[in-house]
Amino acid sequence: MAVKIRLARHGAKKRPYYRVVVADAHAPRDGRFIDEVGRYNPCVEPALVSFDMEKVDKWIANGAQPTDTVARLLKQARENA
Repeated sequence: MAVKIRLARHGAKKRPYYRVVVADAHAPRDGRFIDEVGRYNPCVEPALVSFDMEKVDKWIANGAQPTDTVARLLKQARENA
């Protein structure tokens, strides 16, 4: 099974709020997921980015691939920590 770490969109119209989830690559964007590992809110200044780094590192070690956007957010979170 191909596992991805990706964003799941929540929030209202024109006010996005994202959960960073671990999901099967074939699952719908906002559908079933395996685990929630973080949150991202681009609507506040500065943007809120929070991760449970232990869970993220565990999933990456087990073969989960972050999407490009999540990889950028992870890099940003690691630099600010």
